[in-house]
Amino acid sequence: MPADADTPYDVVVLGGGSGGYACALRAAELGLRVALVEKGKLGGTCLHMGCIPTKALLHAAEVADSAREGSRFGVKTTFESVDMSGVHAYKDGVVARLYKGLQGLVGSWAIDVVEGAGRLVAPETVEVDGRRLTGRHVVLATGSYARTLPGLEIGGRIMTSDQALSLDHVPPRVVVLGGGVIGVEFASVFRSFGSEVTIVEALPRLVAAEDEAVSKQLERAFRKRAIAFRTGVGFESAAQAGDTVSVRLAGGDTLDADLLLVAVGRGPVTAGLGFEEAGVTVERGYVPTDERLRTNVDGVYAVGDIVPGLQLAHRGFAQGIFAAEDIAGLAPTPIDEQGIPRVTYCDPEIASVGLTEAQARRRHGDVETTEYNLGGNGKSQILQTQGFVKLVRAKGGPVVGVHMIGARMGEQAGEAQLIVNWDAFPGDVASLVHAHPTQNEALGEAHLALAGKPLHAHS
Repeated sequence: MPADADTPYDVVVLGGGSGGYACALRAAELGLRVALVEKGKLGGTCLHMGCIPTKALLHAAEVADSAREGSRFGVKTTFESVDMSGVHAYKDGVVARLYKGLQGLVGSWAIDVVEGAGRLVAPETVEVDGRRLTGRHVVLATGSYARTLPGLEIGGRIMTSDQALSLDHVPPRVVVLGGGVIGVEFASVFRSFGSEVTIVEALPRLVAAEDEAVSKQLERAFRKRAIAFRTGVGFESAAQAGDTVSVRLAGGDTLDADLLLVAVGRGPVTAGLGFEEAGVTVERGYVPTDERLRTNVDGVYAVGDIVPGLQLAHRGFAQGIFAAEDIAGLAPTPIDEQGIPRVTYCDPEIASVGLTEAQARRRHGDVETTEYNLGGNGKSQILQTQGFVKLVRAKGGPVVGVHMIGARMGEQAGEAQLIVNWDAFPGDVASLVHAHPTQNEALGEAHLALAGKPLHAHS
């Protein structure tokens, strides 16, 4: 059905990424009339430039490491090289299959997909290439972009994750500017592919948003992998000359590399989209909302990376569903940001839900913690991984934080989020039977220890 000024909608969604398409799909399921505006491809950053392609690279990196290390498991393997054209064919194939599936899914519902750059021209109106789409509600879901630093121009051998995803060779030396999620994931990929890697992070530790114990374990693991890092040091400038980029750090040190990857986070895409002109409050580029994801303008919602908080695809996805259900009058329960699982897919993987120990002490005062070392977990020994499961509980109360590091620990985030979100006590989880031999047992063992009855753990 054509979208024009004479077509009133229940919901007009601006942006077809994780939050936007989830909102459109759920709204259509609920019988609402929906227009979905997207200037690029459905699926947005997550599907095309973020979550999916980067995790495909990380899996290719894991395969490269397995080829190198076959002898550790009694398997004679050799590692020859990384064929980046083959890696990209694999990665792009994964993305293409998921994109085709998403197109089919959206097409199976009565959703008017409008291709083009949309702009909010009134609280109830989005304009796309001269056409005006009017809705009782508008959902802003315009996503994020890869940030850089003032004075640091992207181009040539200086790039963000956007350009790194299509790199046609393995650079011998890489400096990664930023030790957060994106930085450590790409550092892990480049090292597995054979690059010499140095991470530069201005904060005192890598993955500084995680529990401090997790940061320390990651740093130990990265040292073993010969991934260098400089923490607590600022960036000053970068200059390209020939085949080299020189990175100058605060204090005068210089690092020479073949590539500088700028991984300093992502910024909200809101500039020039008419939000402020339509009366929507914008603060430092972000769109603040209440707990029901409503902006200060009646009928206008915002979801995903433009809303202050965690910039995670699954957060945007959940928010999109919530906004659709709220618009439909279902009165869904507000999303607890603290209960959203977080996974960093470097090697070793990091997974966490809830409060860090420091956050828990600030909120609850007295806390209890335990760390269960994966050295006592049979499956982790089979995988030859090191790490731990750390639990944080309010003194005498429920578990408020689960923090895990080790190979494949991201797969344990499911049970961890149930524990935190359902306010489970250590004894509640300790009484459950966890399958053997699995890494999932580590969660059970950690809760046994915190409940005062450690089994395969030293007190």
